[in-house]
Amino acid sequence: MSNTLFDEVKSLATEQRNPRSYTMDEMSTTEVLTLINEEDAKVAEAVKAEIPHIATVVDELVTKFKNGGRLFYVGAGTSGRMGVVDAAECPPTFGTKPAMIQALIAGGKEAVFKAQEGAEDKPEEGAKAISLCAVSKKDMVIGIAASKRTPFVLGALERAYQAGAYTVLLTTNPRESVSHEYLHESICPVVGPEVLMGSTRMKSAVAQKMVLTMITTTAMIRLGKVYENMMVDLQLTNKKLEERAKRIIMIATSCDYRRAEELLHESGGHVKTAIVMERAHCDKRAAQAMLNESDGFVKRAIQRLDKQ
Repeated sequence: MSNTLFDEVKSLATEQRNPRSYTMDEMSTTEVLTLINEEDAKVAEAVKAEIPHIATVVDELVTKFKNGGRLFYVGAGTSGRMGVVDAAECPPTFGTKPAMIQALIAGGKEAVFKAQEGAEDKPEEGAKAISLCAVSKKDMVIGIAASKRTPFVLGALERAYQAGAYTVLLTTNPRESVSHEYLHESICPVVGPEVLMGSTRMKSAVAQKMVLTMITTTAMIRLGKVYENMMVDLQLTNKKLEERAKRIIMIATSCDYRRAEELLHESGGHVKTAIVMERAHCDKRAAQAMLNESDGFVKRAIQRLDKQ
C-alpha cells in the first residue's frame, strides 16, 4: 500500500523537481528571490488558461446563491487555509452572511493556525464535515487540493456529490490526470514544479488564492454587490471601512464629506441605500424599495430613476 502511495505521489506534477532551482542552495539571496519571483510570474498565465472553467463555476454559483444556496470550500493544510481566508473576507467586503460562504479544513479550526498532520488522510472526516453542514443540491462544494488526491477533500466531494451538490476540484495538476467520478467541473491551473520541490505553499497556493478570489468577486459583482468598480455592500466593522464607505458615497454622488456622513447615518450604514437616497432625493425606505425592484443593483436603480 505504501509503495502504491509512493508511486502516486512521485508522479504528481506538483512533486517534480524544477530544473531552474537545482543549484538553489548555492545561490545568493538576491538570486533566490529573483528565481522565486520569476516562477511566480508564471502563475497568472496558468490561471488565465482556466478562465473558461472558472466562468462555468461562477455562473453556476450565482444561480445557487440566487436560490438560497451556499458555497463550501474544503481543503487541508495550505489549500484549506486559502479557502478559510477567502470565506472570511467575503462578509466584510460584500456584506454576505457568514453561512453563505464557508470553509471546511481538515483538523478543524486549530489547523488554521497550527498544522494538524495526518488529518488530511481521512476521507471519512471530509464526508462527515459535509454531512454535518447538511449540504444539499442547493449548494456548491469546491475541493482545494494542489495534489488532486487529498483523502479528506475527495471524501467530502464524494459525499457532496451524493447529496446532489455541484462539486468542483481546484488543483494545480493537469486536468487529464483528474478523475471526474464525483465532479461536475475542475479548475486546473498547471503552474509547473515548485522552486522548492513539493512545497505547494508557493506557486500552487498563489494560484489557488487567485482563483478563489476571482470566483467570489465575480459572483458578487453578478449579484449586484458592486457599483462600477466600488464595493457598495461592505460592512462598517472598523473606522477604516467607515471612511472608505464615505468616500464611495462621495464618488458615486458627487457630494461632500459632511453630506456623505449624513447619508451613511440616515441609511443605517448601508452604502447602496445611501447612494440611491442622494441620487433619487428620497428617504431610506424609498431607496430600499428602488433597490429591491432592481435586484439590488445600484446602477439599475439609478437608470430606472433617469428614465422616469
